[in-house]
Amino acid sequence: MSAFDELSALDLQRIWDGVHGRVVHGEGITLGVIELDPNSHVPEHQHANEQLGICVAGSLVFRVGDETRELGPGGTWSIPPGVPHEVHVGPQGAVVIDVFAPPRDDWRDAVTVEEGALRWPV
Repeated sequence: MSAFDELSALDLQRIWDGVHGRVVHGEGITLGVIELDPNSHVPEHQHANEQLGICVAGSLVFRVGDETRELGPGGTWSIPPGVPHEVHVGPQGAVVIDVFAPPRDDWRDAVTVEEGALRWPV
């Protein structure tokens, strides 16, 4: 297995309804480039993984715990393990990069969907 790959060569996986990702798993970390459909919603949830992220395209309203923020390209988030959070995506959709530690083992078996064109990078 090579240490290198291209984002376009990674399987597109279904994470939630209207939310798909191309994911790289390491031994102690998961990196996901996540594509969110316009006006989609990631319902409130929490997990044992610490999560860091950045919006690279589009817009979203992100709630972490009791704090809500509208984010566009360059907006970041930091979610400690076990903290409830949810996302409402703007009318143009969004692309975000999420990093999780420990790895998101639940994503290893996520359903692969029909390949679509990369939404980022353009």
